[in-house]
Order: sequence, then C-alpha cells, then structure tokens
Amino acid sequence: MKLTKHYKNVHSLDMIGENVKIAMLSDIHWDNPKCDWNYLKRHLDYCVAENMPIMINGDMFCLMQGRGDKRSSKSDIRPEHNNSKYLDSVVETAVTWWSPYAHLLTVIGYGNHETAIIKWQETDILQRFVDLLNYTNGTNVQTGGYGGWFIIKQQTTLTTSLSTKIKYFHGSGGGGVVTKGAINLTRALELYEGFDVFAMGHIHENSARNDSREIVDNRNDYQIKHKDLHLMLTGAYKEEYEDGSKGWHVERGAPIKPIGGRILTIDTNRMTCAGFRITNKVIDSRKFPI
Repeated sequence: MKLTKHYKNVHSLDMIGENVKIAMLSDIHWDNPKCDWNYLKRHLDYCVAENMPIMINGDMFCLMQGRGDKRSSKSDIRPEHNNSKYLDSVVETAVTWWSPYAHLLTVIGYGNHETAIIKWQETDILQRFVDLLNYTNGTNVQTGGYGGWFIIKQQTTLTTSLSTKIKYFHGSGGGGVVTKGAINLTRALELYEGFDVFAMGHIHENSARNDSREIVDNRNDYQIKHKDLHLMLTGAYKEEYEDGSKGWHVERGAPIKPIGGRILTIDTNRMTCAGFRITNKVIDSRKFPI
C-alpha cells in the first residue's frame, strides 16, 4: 500500500489484488463525549484485522469547546481536555489514541469543524494532528481537502492496473428528514465528471445507491457502454439523540442517526463480452459487520 500526493487535495493509493477494500469514514467527532469510542474502536480493530486502509472524509474532530466559541458547553468536553491548553490537549491525546491505527490511515479531509477553527482560532488542528502522528509513528498520513479526489490504483494479475476514482466532499446542508441526503447525491451527478465513486458525510446518514450512465468507449471501436457509478453517504460516530430527553439535536427535531462508516469494495474478474476478453469491475459498499 503506497500513498502518493499529487496535489493538495488529490491523492492516489496503490493496492495489490483482484479484490480490495477501503474503510470510508467521516464525522468521527473524536474529542466529543458523545463520540462512541467503543464502537469506533471495534471498527478500527476490524480494519487492523483485515489490513484495510482508512480514509476519513472530514470532521475528524469536534473542537467546539474553546474560549469564545458560542457553541461551547461544559458538558460537552472530556475531562482530559478541560484545561488551559484545550486545543493542544486534543491533538496530543488524539495522537496517542490513534497511533495503533496510524499505519492504515491514508487521507484525512477537512470538515466544517476543522475549517471553523482555522477561521476563528487561526490554527490548523487537523494538520497539527497529522504532523505529530506521522512524526510519532513514522507514517505517511496526508491531509486532503474539504473536497478532493482519492484514486485507487489497483494492481492485479488480470491486467496491468485499474484505477477507481473516488470524488469525496465532506458535505453541505442539513440533510432532509424525508430525503436523507438523496438530493445531495443527485446533485453530485451534475457537479462532478469522471468519478467512479462519490462519498459524502456531514449529514450523518449511512446509505448507498448505484446509478448508471451511457458512454462511448473509443478503445474498442466506439462501442456504447454503460458506466456504473456508486454513491455513498457515511454516518457519524457521535450519537447525539441518546434517550431523546433534551439537547440541541433533540430540540431541533432531528431524528436518531445511524452510527458508523462504510466499507468500499472493488472486485475484479475476467469475462468474455462480444468476443473480447475484458476485465470487469464491480464496486459496492456496505456497513461494518460488527
């Protein structure tokens, strides 16, 4: 597994095998007391057992308890961060907690919580975390963008190489109670060109769907083909509804949200079509099995 940075928000990951898996996470909000560390650890330990690389699409941290932050609440800060070096302590404790998984982390994108700290506190907590994590563990974790491209370059015995282009975007809007992010996915089909997978977080939903487009393949005498596109929404690890008795999430009428990320699978096989031997690629995603 080799991670290469091509531009500030364009990275590629070299992987070997006909069947590969990538953990797609977002909205971890790691430093928030409502982040389910036990649930998160189960998923990360599963990635270790499967030797599965991890991509995080924004809101790795919550970071709302700093001085002058109108969102701050004393009940929403962990004891180890309740000190005069609040932001520093988040970075330092996070590096310790995440070090067992540093070798699997690839790209960590920015979410609105990280960009808000850059705007109001004039410090880049995500970059500070990644720098210290890499220094501590000798790893090559990279920061991405709020949106960007993550390209899987798959080396197989069936063909020289295959590329799967993942367009990631942390997200925008609140996510409709009825549509549950379906409109965001449809909007992505109009905004971005050339992706195989679209991944979005932010609205704390967990689902996926498949769309198809007609294309002309000029490699085989301009044959008309169908290109399959996989679009996913990744859930959060912060459970805000709890027992529904009170709190900002409950008071604004927000529903219980699904917890956890998704596992993206890219499976390849050889098949004969119209007399040609071609490599077939099937892309899908699912929730963690634990």
